[in-house]
Amino acid sequence: MSALVRLQQYGRRALHALSAFAASHICRYHGNNTGDSDDCNQLLKHLIMKIKSTGPITVAEYMKEVLTNPIKLIGIWCISEWISGGKSNSLKLVELGPGKGSLMDDILRVFSQFQHLLNECDLSIHLVEVSPKLSEIQAIKLTGKNIETIYDEDTLAYKKGITKSGLEISWYHDVQDVPAGHTFFIAHEFFDAIPIHKLQADEKRDHIEISPNSAVIIQKLASKIHNFGGAALIADYGHSGDKTDTFRGFRAHQLHDVLIDPGTADLTADVDFSFLRKIVGNTVVSLGPITQQEFLKNMGIDLRMKVLLENSKCVTTQQHLKQSYDILMNPCKMGQRFKFFSMFPHSRMERINGHSKVNTYPVAGFTELQLS
Repeated sequence: MSALVRLQQYGRRALHALSAFAASHICRYHGNNTGDSDDCNQLLKHLIMKIKSTGPITVAEYMKEVLTNPIKLIGIWCISEWISGGKSNSLKLVELGPGKGSLMDDILRVFSQFQHLLNECDLSIHLVEVSPKLSEIQAIKLTGKNIETIYDEDTLAYKKGITKSGLEISWYHDVQDVPAGHTFFIAHEFFDAIPIHKLQADEKRDHIEISPNSAVIIQKLASKIHNFGGAALIADYGHSGDKTDTFRGFRAHQLHDVLIDPGTADLTADVDFSFLRKIVGNTVVSLGPITQQEFLKNMGIDLRMKVLLENSKCVTTQQHLKQSYDILMNPCKMGQRFKFFSMFPHSRMERINGHSKVNTYPVAGFTELQLS
């Protein structure tokens, strides 16, 4: 059986699992208790924790969670690419800027659903986090307890522990400190928070935004992938070098003047993916950026949407599903602004067949989904 066929089969199983996963919860929400699987319970727990942590959520937020749960799709992406890349015996999963640990927690939840595939893989978790406070929150989230900081000059990791699912987990101040090996790097809304320099020229006040720190980080990722294998998935608000002034602030989910009350708002600037691609050069193969609309379509959102609508008999629920789909996929909304960019070693995209090189397996999310 070819790796392409295996990938397609695993993709179908994943899509089926996620579709049933979402559909059964919608039924529960409306009083039809038809889903009792552990997978369903996991999403329910996720939603309960979300409500406990941040307060009530709107129906639209709920529908967005069960429709796509983009975080869950990142976990599926990792599984698919691990399979397509040859199912390495060891894998380091690295997240840059893990926030409160929610993304990694959900990725590990997805991994647990595919444990039968990962049993023979030596999997370890590595977080790159410079904030002591956030590292404490992440530790509690992922291990269930606080972890003391290591003060040892001979140890690059400043925290070490075991996740709730039994995996080794370590914290680092710099991605360069992560031990060498076959590695998947995840950066979700990470690069848009890296400081930029703003340059202005002529009377039209044209802006150029440059992020030297982003260049350094992307070079490190590309070098590690080139030398040791693996992949990187970068998901962020961004553009392909066609925007000029994107520096802005947000407070309470509203636009906020970046110069008023400094320290009270989140500052961000859209990622210039064309700049990242130029920095990477030919060190690795880079794909994208592609829009969220294209990525989700390639990950099977239309199939899941179809299943959800077929399983929902409530007109109100169907309307909310369509509204959530529109928010995620409409080019005038999230569909166009949020982008996905990936990097792979050249060996991932080519194989030696005698003396010739031929293209091989599709890349999850970046090539059209094949279900046949």
